[in-house]
Amino acid sequence: MKIKLDHQIVIYIIFLFIISCFFIYSSSLKSGQYGGAVNFVYKQIFFYIIGFVSMIIISKLDLEQLKAVSFFIYIVIFILLIGLIFAPESIARPINNAKAWYQIPFIGSFQPSEFLKFSFLILTSWIIVTHNKKYNVHKLKTDSLLLGKVALLTLPPMLLVYIQPDTGMIMLYVSMLLPMLFFSGIQRKILIFILSIPISIFSFILSCYIFFNKFYQDKILGSLSPHQISRINGWLDPFNYGDSAYQTKQGLLAIGTGQVYGKGFMHNNVYVPEKHTDFIFSNIAEETGFIGASIVLVILFLIILRFVQISLNANTQFTILLTSGIVSLFTFQVFQNVGMTVGLLPVTGVTLPFLSYGGSSLLSNMMLVGIMMSIKNSYVDLMFKTKERD
Repeated sequence: MKIKLDHQIVIYIIFLFIISCFFIYSSSLKSGQYGGAVNFVYKQIFFYIIGFVSMIIISKLDLEQLKAVSFFIYIVIFILLIGLIFAPESIARPINNAKAWYQIPFIGSFQPSEFLKFSFLILTSWIIVTHNKKYNVHKLKTDSLLLGKVALLTLPPMLLVYIQPDTGMIMLYVSMLLPMLFFSGIQRKILIFILSIPISIFSFILSCYIFFNKFYQDKILGSLSPHQISRINGWLDPFNYGDSAYQTKQGLLAIGTGQVYGKGFMHNNVYVPEKHTDFIFSNIAEETGFIGASIVLVILFLIILRFVQISLNANTQFTILLTSGIVSLFTFQVFQNVGMTVGLLPVTGVTLPFLSYGGSSLLSNMMLVGIMMSIKNSYVDLMFKTKERD
């Protein structure tokens, strides 16, 4: 069976794989455990191999097969998310006050919520396409029915993810689902209403923070978990909440001391918690400076640009929905991760695609890349079949 891969994407990911291994090693070595740094790199290589295999397998599946696979994954992940609530800490150990991972011997941790991105993407697209075939005229009633179907699919597992708590993952889901709803064809006034809800909530919270700080502290922050409160306070007021903002301040210090050309490989000396995972960008900037950090961002941009090019050739509503969700997800993920390392956005635990250490995140992202390649293969095959008929 001939394997059809997008060579541009593969080359970009190989570059990021090499960069990832170098800087995971460099940042981990500063912990004082040589064996730990080597172990992280070996695991990252292992995750990348599994990721590439998954990407190739998914790229060979047609769109109907993807639907079947995504429904199976959805059911399994939903069960695993429920299991996290009741699992003992020997199986599901809390990390940073979030119970979101299963511990797998000799491999590491497994985060089920990462793979909901794959299922949400395909199943939501399928629901929208099926709904639009049945109701080809968009009315308030039919569009509300579509929103109800999407909510029934996405809200129950999202609630389980939220109570872990993992607000960063919820943000990724929303960043993927919103553009899909936009391209679903539902009336713009409904979209405006949906968008007005988070905007209104954010405006209300911001007003309370500025003008009614006691109410903000007691009622709004009081309803959140201590971990969430710490991150919000550290982001909004880093000088008065030094402990909460420690990671952000150290990340900024690492990036700033890198200056233009960096300190050189293995010469990072600023301690940043989770430097090999969520804050790997700060380590890259510290050792390679503005030049190296810019090169990394350019490679990530080129991957997203290639996704956009593939999406522009999508010839069905189903593939348009899939590509819009993937492009938006990766764009938001890069923006959120880099934004939190420079203090622009709150720390949410969102990883930097293809660079941060973490098997679940890397594998789920490679699966999404596989979908993009499957879409590209589907319209390339259709083009050749059309030419043969002519």
